[in-house]
Amino acid sequence: MNISKFFIDRPIFAGVLSVLILLAGLLSVFQLPISEYPEVVPPSVVVRAQYPGANPKVIAETVASPLEESINGVEDMLYMQSQANSDGNLTITVNFKLGIDPDKAQQLVQNRVSQAMPRLPEDVQRLGVTTLKSSPTLTMVVHLTSPDNRYDMTYLRNYAVLNVKDRLARLQGVGEVGLFGSGDYAMRVWLDPQKVAQRNLTATEIVNAIREQNIQVAAGTIGASPSNSPLQLSVNAQGRLTTEQEFADIILKTAPDGAVTRLGDVARVELAASQYGLRSLLDNKQAVAIPIFQAPGANALQVSDQVRSTMKELSKDFPSSIKYDIVYDPTQFVRASIKAVVHTLLEAITLVVVVVILFLQTWRASIIPLLAVPVSIIGTFALMLAFGYSINALSLFGMVLAIGIVVDDAIVVVENVERNIEAGLNPREATYRAMREVSGPIIAIALTLVAVFVPLAFMTGLTGQFYKQFAMTIAISTVISAFNSLTLSPALAALLLKGHDAKPDALTRIM
Repeated sequence: MNISKFFIDRPIFAGVLSVLILLAGLLSVFQLPISEYPEVVPPSVVVRAQYPGANPKVIAETVASPLEESINGVEDMLYMQSQANSDGNLTITVNFKLGIDPDKAQQLVQNRVSQAMPRLPEDVQRLGVTTLKSSPTLTMVVHLTSPDNRYDMTYLRNYAVLNVKDRLARLQGVGEVGLFGSGDYAMRVWLDPQKVAQRNLTATEIVNAIREQNIQVAAGTIGASPSNSPLQLSVNAQGRLTTEQEFADIILKTAPDGAVTRLGDVARVELAASQYGLRSLLDNKQAVAIPIFQAPGANALQVSDQVRSTMKELSKDFPSSIKYDIVYDPTQFVRASIKAVVHTLLEAITLVVVVVILFLQTWRASIIPLLAVPVSIIGTFALMLAFGYSINALSLFGMVLAIGIVVDDAIVVVENVERNIEAGLNPREATYRAMREVSGPIIAIALTLVAVFVPLAFMTGLTGQFYKQFAMTIAISTVISAFNSLTLSPALAALLLKGHDAKPDALTRIM
């Protein structure tokens, strides 16, 4: 087989092809998404509704059932699951096929939810039904704590909502920013059943009274057109109530004798957390956790750097008793994997150069693998981008293993050309003969490795998603390495290597 003769006679063409592969790989590196693991979890959309005071059975019959009937069968849907809690919250998670655009999935579910809205109870419609795309990729978690316990969890959560959450949500590559621990500030009304019964009141009457008297009023303007009054006054009436005392003064009932029953007479009113069902701990101490999810296709390393930089900037304005910690950050493993690939590549190239110089006694031969190996490794990133893969711990592990294969291909060509030069042939003829001898084995080895690893890409399920990028990374780098061994390596060998009877240059004499 003499596939390489075309490139040996046209070394510039071989060099241009390798440069194109190298440039494509370099450009792809900056466009590839980076994460700890490949996307193995199907994208999902979460529908949340709230029915205060209802038990799980009522929620399932009046809220979950209409929503599920409407959402079921949405395009590219795999399955959905619902969860109704005793605190009146309903969560429906709709899972879609892997690869669907999350924005499209959210829009599809939102359309179905809108169709079911008229069938939901009035209280649920008033509070609203939210439809959010859920990112399964948790990039990192920021914790806010009060070391001296000066601030409680409700205050810390409120501080995070007002000063931290929005800043983090605006960062490039951030898909969603959540909050764990405590609840938002709310005016809680704790009814005393005995006092309520003594005054012949019901919980529904109390709720209606609060709703009627806690409203925002548009009072209008006095003296506006078409009146000819020379003076116009905007009326600023009291709107929604804000303090505990204002809520306690809400009138619930008026007796014929003029006696007034107020909310404070039958209930305890306090400004506190809206819910107590979820707590967040750091080192066994209460903390407010801010989970940060990266957007699909985002660079996790860039997101992590931006979050750390932003938190460092925000912390300058924190009260003295508030501090932040970043304990969970999986991007550290990705950084370590990238460093391992770089170190392995440098070590492999150094080892090849030393071995070639030591055994072949020529520095010229060491240049060939020095140029060919990076082309094969870096060029792999171009096809990874084309296949929709990402830079993650598994693909980088496959690249580390592939470096050994790539190095072997380059050494085989150089060693065989040098052996034929020792037999008395000039470098070009020696390269012709060497490639006739090793082209078949190089192709056979590449096809064998491809036959071993490519079938793993067709495995289904979660395991298949994990194996796919690992196996395909090795297969891609092997194919590119074989291509370089048939094109760039022989072209360089014919140009760089010298006959043994040629006058040695200065570096060769030193060696």
